Amino acid sequence: MSRLLIVEDEPALRRALTINLRARGYAVDALGTGTGALRAAAAHQPDLVIVDLGLPDLDGAEVIAGLRGWSRVPIIVLSARDTQQQKVRALDAGADDYVTKPFGMDELLARVRAALRRAQEHDLPSAAVIRTDSFELDLAGKRATRAGVEVKLTPTEWHLVEALVRRPGILVPGSQLLSEVWGPGYEGQANYLRVYFAQLRRKLERDPGRPRHFITEPGLGYRFEAG
Repeated sequence: MSRLLIVEDEPALRRALTINLRARGYAVDALGTGTGALRAAAAHQPDLVIVDLGLPDLDGAEVIAGLRGWSRVPIIVLSARDTQQQKVRALDAGADDYVTKPFGMDELLARVRAALRRAQEHDLPSAAVIRTDSFELDLAGKRATRAGVEVKLTPTEWHLVEALVRRPGILVPGSQLLSEVWGPGYEGQANYLRVYFAQLRRKLERDPGRPRHFITEPGLGYRFEAG
């Protein structure tokens, strides 16, 4: 049974979505705030998220960005905001699909099925907490600990960590990391990576000179190994 997380502040619509999705055999968690949704997603990892952009505490794009910090769960935006700019902002934040209100329930259900099918085909795992023998990363809470002691990471260090740990065991080219973390146009700044990975290893690795988790493949890129 797939677990869906609905983030919608309109009680009537939230209830209608919950009833319709449960009737189709989905397990549903439904919340009215972005903050509550992020906590729920970390505690009970959903297989798909449906999120409204107009939430009372956070903008929906902030919720999407918060989820994308640690998860590749499919995200469908459900919103009355129908301008191209709003759609582009949501998709750039990490949404996979955009449905404009008012909408037909059959269309939404079809989009849910399609998104779940794509995720299953790509076998996209996600975890809010990464544990190694040296450190622990709470990606949802942006908290790193080593031997039980909190380690402060800068926003850039977190971004770099997240870019690797969501692809465990996969070699990520340095140019790709530079583009993801610093933006297009920085692909040639390999010195940035050397400096930041040296900092991360000093903060997190048990033996920074012989790293076991943040691995450099000279001339190729970097990879994260949890074991």
